[in-house]
Amino acid sequence: MSQNVFRLMQYHQNLDHKLRAELARRWPDMLQVQRLKRLKLAVKDRLARLAVGPQPIKA
Repeated sequence: MSQNVFRLMQYHQNLDHKLRAELARRWPDMLQVQRLKRLKLAVKDRLARLAVGPQPIKA
């Protein structure tokens, strides 16, 4: 596993912890929840692209 993938996985996990903590609050900030979900999805998409590997360029 490359260092970049490992760091992205850690960042994804950190975002998940922050999201769960925000949702556990009595009155969660829904804008913050949306922001965290968007970031988490972006990191997940980037990890998926790295797992597949480079795509050939179509001419």
